[in-house]
Amino acid sequence: MKYAQFEKPVTLLVGTGFPRRVESVMDAYVLLQDWPAAGRNGAHAVALNACKAGIAGEIDPETVRATLVTFARRNDILVSDMLSPPAAGDAPRGRALPG
Repeated sequence: MKYAQFEKPVTLLVGTGFPRRVESVMDAYVLLQDWPAAGRNGAHAVALNACKAGIAGEIDPETVRATLVTFARRNDILVSDMLSPPAAGDAPRGRALPG
């Protein structure tokens, strides 16, 4: 079964700062399920529960995406939309500063 895609992917910095593109509810679920226990917090729990609800069809993919973005912002791992890893042919860009 193919799980709902996000309208716009979310890019997070994982591990030692490697960008990871999350494009669907299932991508988000796998990422959060594999998240180290020491790094889990309330935002993680909310996002993981949203993923489960999205997989069950109880909420829409964009709601799941919003909870993932909140989790990423609170953990300072969100790569801003304007500063995502460039597509082929794009000029290189940096990472957003925390706000």
